[in-house]
Amino acid sequence: MPILVLNAGSSSLKYCLNSDDGTERILEGKLERLGDDFDAAIAKVFDAVADHTVVAVGHRVVHGGRDFADAVVIDDDALAAIERNVDLAPLHNPRNLACIRAAQSAMPDVPHVAVFDTAFHRSLPRRARLYGIDPVFADEHGIERYGFHGSSHAFVAREAARALGRPLQQLRVITCHLGNGSSVCAVECGKSVETSMGMTPLEGLIMGTRSGDIDPGALLMLLEKGALTVDELSEQLQKKSGLLGLSGISNDLRDIEAAAADGDDRARLALTLFAHRVRKTIGAYAATMGGVDVVVMTGGIGENSATMRRRILQRFEFLGLSVCEDRNYDANSRTMKKGDVADISRTLSNVRALVVKTDEERMIAEQAARFVQKPETPRKLPPIPIAVSARHVHLDEPTFKTLFGDDAELHPYKPLSQPGQYAAEERVNLVGPRSRIDGVRILGPLRPACQVEISRTDEFALGVDAPVRHSGDVKGTAPITLEGPKGTVHLKEGLICAWRHIHMTPEDAAAYGVEDRDEVQVAVHGGDRDLIFGDVVVRVSSKYKTEMHIDTDEANAAELPSRSAGELVEVKGATVELTTTRPSLG
Repeated sequence: MPILVLNAGSSSLKYCLNSDDGTERILEGKLERLGDDFDAAIAKVFDAVADHTVVAVGHRVVHGGRDFADAVVIDDDALAAIERNVDLAPLHNPRNLACIRAAQSAMPDVPHVAVFDTAFHRSLPRRARLYGIDPVFADEHGIERYGFHGSSHAFVAREAARALGRPLQQLRVITCHLGNGSSVCAVECGKSVETSMGMTPLEGLIMGTRSGDIDPGALLMLLEKGALTVDELSEQLQKKSGLLGLSGISNDLRDIEAAAADGDDRARLALTLFAHRVRKTIGAYAATMGGVDVVVMTGGIGENSATMRRRILQRFEFLGLSVCEDRNYDANSRTMKKGDVADISRTLSNVRALVVKTDEERMIAEQAARFVQKPETPRKLPPIPIAVSARHVHLDEPTFKTLFGDDAELHPYKPLSQPGQYAAEERVNLVGPRSRIDGVRILGPLRPACQVEISRTDEFALGVDAPVRHSGDVKGTAPITLEGPKGTVHLKEGLICAWRHIHMTPEDAAAYGVEDRDEVQVAVHGGDRDLIFGDVVVRVSSKYKTEMHIDTDEANAAELPSRSAGELVEVKGATVELTTTRPSLG
């Protein structure tokens, strides 16, 4: 009982059938030169899949605007929201809507699920999402950076982590989706934290026919001089620029590479500029994340052009990335199936370079599968106690001795809820570029590495830029200076804003149906403001006591009292029913 995926383009409709969990491809096809008649196209698709009982239909929708941070079952409200975002994607959303309506009419009895290109990038922090204009004016007109190619970036980042045998949440990944449309994404802790496309797919890299970044002043000048009308300028930037405009030959990289090999100067210029923009963006995103563990190449160009991959990835030895020429060209000599991964880096390269054949349709199918794979009966589960974690410090033994003296020891002040952990009597001062915070308590026992956990409010007060990280993941994080009674230590890394998380015993994890590092949603009702915390990471260990930890800013946002509880409302996309009785918190 498979899932049907429909991907409507400007003049084509790609479709495929995947297994009911979304992971296996059963068949696929493409209809071209459709015009505006999606009813006829949908009829042909249903004829092609007539031998299968479809349980859901997944639709690619390019722009979800601010309305959607995840896939959603399409109802009247969802259709209205997609319609509202037509101005943000006038070439794409109308086609997506036409396809949705035709498919709903032809197959009304199964769930239709919208999966948005922009949804993966709703995790962008404000510093990456906002433009340098009046934020009130920007908010009024919906002007912010949304990003695109989200399904592709999410898929190849996940497959890269799988190929490396490491949790995605522990990796800093730069994914390069390079084709007629191109974008780069920085993925940290499994989340998009920066991406090259912006409010529209026109921002960022040089593409097949799109210009990418260009000084807005140049465009204003063209309009002021009357050199182009608004429509003509749009045509110029969207359809006559990029590789086509630079080369004067084609938007197809293969044609340009052939012309460059024959000595065509404009073709060589196009190749040089394209590679330079991508290389520059990779370097910038490595700086944004404080380093990089893996760079992924995907999309039509990223998967198929060994020479362009070499152009882009050369001269990154200073980051620890070195490409093996033989492996790079071997990646093109074998037929890669969707989801296949080829490592093109040298054996001793500290940063891996991978080619991953993307599969956006599989991601759409997997998202749609969430809405048909419900538990047979709701699970009745108790709420989870919530602990508010104030700023605190974990120290290793050498740092503790430097701050408090060689003969010093930690003295427990009071036990904490997690077994074996305690708040110590000893405190340190945090010294940042802007100000300081004195009297921050140390938590014991001593650890193998130092870690300082603060809130966003503390971050601004100190004048630092602390990344959101899981506890223990301090590689490439922010520096901070610690003052103690006997000395001062400058940590080169270790300052973080802790990712909201739930400590959970294996027994409770089995009861809730979650696994270590799953992401869940938790509803809180204990304060004056009911809200749902998303992106809550589950950490499972026999050493834990089940409890959710949030920082003071998050607790203040919900106006939570000191003793509160949360209800797990979504696990892997499956809604669960919970009791409303509050647990005894002592």
